[in-house]
Amino acid sequence: MGGNGAPLVPTLARDAYVSDAVWDQERERIWFRQWVLVGRAEDLPRPGDRLVADVAGESIVVVRDAADVLHGFYNVCRHRGAQLVDPSGPPCGSFGKAIQCPYHSWTYGLDGTLRRAPFLDGGELPELALHPVAVDTWGGFVFVHLTPDAATPLGNQLAPIPDRVRRYQLADLRCGPTYTYEVAANWKVVAENYNECYHCGPVHPELCDLVPAFRRGGGGLEWPDGIPHRDGAWTFTMSGTSTRAPFPDLDEFERVRHKGELVYPNLLLSLSAEHAAAFRLVPRGPSATTIVCDLLFDPDEIASPTFDPSDAGDLWDLVNRQDWAICESVQRGMTSRAWSGGWFAPMEDETADITRWYGRAMGHDG
Repeated sequence: MGGNGAPLVPTLARDAYVSDAVWDQERERIWFRQWVLVGRAEDLPRPGDRLVADVAGESIVVVRDAADVLHGFYNVCRHRGAQLVDPSGPPCGSFGKAIQCPYHSWTYGLDGTLRRAPFLDGGELPELALHPVAVDTWGGFVFVHLTPDAATPLGNQLAPIPDRVRRYQLADLRCGPTYTYEVAANWKVVAENYNECYHCGPVHPELCDLVPAFRRGGGGLEWPDGIPHRDGAWTFTMSGTSTRAPFPDLDEFERVRHKGELVYPNLLLSLSAEHAAAFRLVPRGPSATTIVCDLLFDPDEIASPTFDPSDAGDLWDLVNRQDWAICESVQRGMTSRAWSGGWFAPMEDETADITRWYGRAMGHDG
């Protein structure tokens, strides 16, 4: 039993965090069957601009066409299977006016249709187009669905989060600094850690100085209204203040409190009064996750000659590294033959909700 007689809730079983076989099932049932965050719309602002991204081991390309429409494709030429873009290179770039395979120069329009192939021009082109993925956007974020025939509207997957964060005007924000981390932990360990503050007292002393309520282990907090800072503080920076103005549309709580959202399966949102931190989880297998943290600001603030995001960036980098270190410790412990599964304490109700979401997504009770 937990505190106040509340029962402990079991975590997922050990294999969900360490098994290659379970990871293969997740790829098919979650990562290839749900909308997955791959970047920001500002990553490809002009016609011909493209973004290459990894989705659970599948390389995906998103491109903007001349009509300002985003298209997505598997990063595979229909001719002999060469990759259209080297995924080891920079994620952002430009195709120009057409997509050309580097192997035999088969050339596709920005909508994916085959336009030219050496020695096959003159009416002999086969009816081939690049393999499509569905693309949609919300809040300035770009999402893809790798099984477009099975895709439901993105809004169905996101609800009710867009309404809860509507006053932050996420689509209008622009990226300041980006931090990329390679974390030796399962993506669900990272998501579970994000979704609770039971660990905040022992792991994040600096954060608890800024938000004293976090020392209570996350229990009894009014998460929908946001969590208040210490007296005199109102945002997530080293000092708790900033010369940047709060976002103009926030309500009285949002102007002085911090909010967080877990957008399944791979977007973690932390919302402050004058910036937002967006974490994109890119799983590399059962025990490795790349985490991309974008700090988003009002574009007018970014354009200011005095813009200096280090007050927010220094705090986030500190807190992030503390989180990733403890997540890696958890992952190492989970590989022990003594560990078959763990428990969620009552104040970890939000984390336990991940198990329920995961069970539905995987097609079994969870």
